[in-house]
Amino acid sequence: MPDEVKPNLNESPTHDSQLAAESIASGNEKAPTVDFDADYAAAQQFSVSEVDRTGEGEAAAEAATAPKYTTSKPQETKVEAQSTGNPDDYLELAKEVGNSNTEGVTSVSDDLVKKALEKGERKN
Repeated sequence: MPDEVKPNLNESPTHDSQLAAESIASGNEKAPTVDFDADYAAAQQFSVSEVDRTGEGEAAAEAATAPKYTTSKPQETKVEAQSTGNPDDYLELAKEVGNSNTEGVTSVSDDLVKKALEKGERKN
């Protein structure tokens, strides 16, 4: 269904659009009509090219996106950890993960400071 364009003189950004709006308002020119449904239908015709409507377009698209090199498939490897049930294994793991002897202390207490002072005094 066509809609009529109603120009507004106050919103005309250019001199030409102001002149056109004045001519329409005075009746010297007919206001243009816009048929949105017909325009949309026409736009749909242009959204797909003629080549895409045939098998040739599909073949061209596949050729354009085909990989140029072949890749090998990765081999799956299955790793299964053996449970030993030996507490010494877990103790060793805890030493590696937790605070070791070479890492710094995270909390300082009064007793720790006393021990450090005592060790420092013994060396002198």
